Amino acid sequence: MFRLPTLVALVAMTTSLAAQSVIKESVPGIVNFSKVDTIACAGATTPAALAEVKKQGYVSVLNLRMANEAGADIDAATAAAKALGLTYIHLPMNSAAPDPAVVDTFLKVVTDAKNQPVFIHCASANRASALWMVKRMVVDKWDAEKAGTEAAALGLTNPALKAFALEQAAKRK
Repeated sequence: MFRLPTLVALVAMTTSLAAQSVIKESVPGIVNFSKVDTIACAGATTPAALAEVKKQGYVSVLNLRMANEAGADIDAATAAAKALGLTYIHLPMNSAAPDPAVVDTFLKVVTDAKNQPVFIHCASANRASALWMVKRMVVDKWDAEKAGTEAAALGLTNPALKAFALEQAAKRK
């Protein structure tokens, strides 16, 4: 039988292992840049920063920001991505009232080999990591704890978006 300190250490180690696969980087013009597997999740990203996204080997950009968000210059980002030869996908997601249809489109985009590797961003990384959590649970068959730990390491701090991700994953299993 495990003693409480041993159990706490095992839980901490498991959480740490899931988060260790997430690599955080400081990239000028990109808020909360994190990499895992063949994707990167991030927050607000300037059009000029897409040159670094391209340099790091990403072939597509998936922007989850609403066009009316402060600082979300969709036209400039689209033009910058096109000039760099990046595929640019704008899939607006309202964090206050997320549309379940966005989840289905997101899953199609991130599982399409032609979009790999993909750079996913929103304003803070909450929406990006919440949708990535759904992908982990539905496509990769991860359990909620492991997917939630990784999503938190990627930037998921919004409890409502985490609940949305869990609900959407459950509906698609």
